[in-house]
Amino acid sequence: MSVLLDVQNVTKRFGGVVANERVSLTVRQGEIAGLIGPNGSGKTTLFGSVSGAHAVDGSDILFKGHSIRHLRSAPIARRGLLRTYQQTRIYDDMTCTENMAISAREAQGSLLSLLRPVPPATNAHAGDLLGFVGLYEKRGDKAGSLSFGQQKLLEFAMALMNEPKLLLLDEPTAGINPTLITGLIDRLRRANTELGVTLLVIEHNMRVIMNRAHRITCLAHGRVLAEGAPEEVREDKRVLDAYLGVA
Repeated sequence: MSVLLDVQNVTKRFGGVVANERVSLTVRQGEIAGLIGPNGSGKTTLFGSVSGAHAVDGSDILFKGHSIRHLRSAPIARRGLLRTYQQTRIYDDMTCTENMAISAREAQGSLLSLLRPVPPATNAHAGDLLGFVGLYEKRGDKAGSLSFGQQKLLEFAMALMNEPKLLLLDEPTAGINPTLITGLIDRLRRANTELGVTLLVIEHNMRVIMNRAHRITCLAHGRVLAEGAPEEVREDKRVLDAYLGVA
């Protein structure tokens, strides 16, 4: 599989605090890659660097072979790299279908696109994706009325509206009722296998990430501690020590 994302020795500082130090990782096209590590290890900061939320202080980030380190979030998204967040970013007072439509318009990066009528094809595509994540019956409901787990499914569907090549998921199962986790994970798997979306997932649920990821990178104290197949990372003493507070 070809390399889709190539993070090359990236460093990110906030004042005197080094959040990431010479972090390198690759994500290959078509895989589900996992990013794990204790709280404060720099995972979300790395997502912010990759998705254009803030500039990096050293080295480079390549997406589809081209540097994106100097780009902001909108142009990176238009190239096919999107992310979700630990806390959902949806419009509570809009219906699920309206949220889907505005997500597609935001990706166009034009204020005029927000003022035009929604094309029928966009609404049809929104309905298909809401069905894909199990929210078709909720399509006319206000997003704020959904449970937190359903809101995460909606945000996932909103990201899929833009047909991403790579989707960064920041703790997709956090705060979700256990009965919804299996359904969410199944949708992630199907997006990967059926829609061809490559996934890079931050996840604290070890059972979920160990069972679904093809490869895993573990961060600790802002640095790469270990990487490899799930079974290799699971048995790495450095990883166990980091989670137990020994590292």
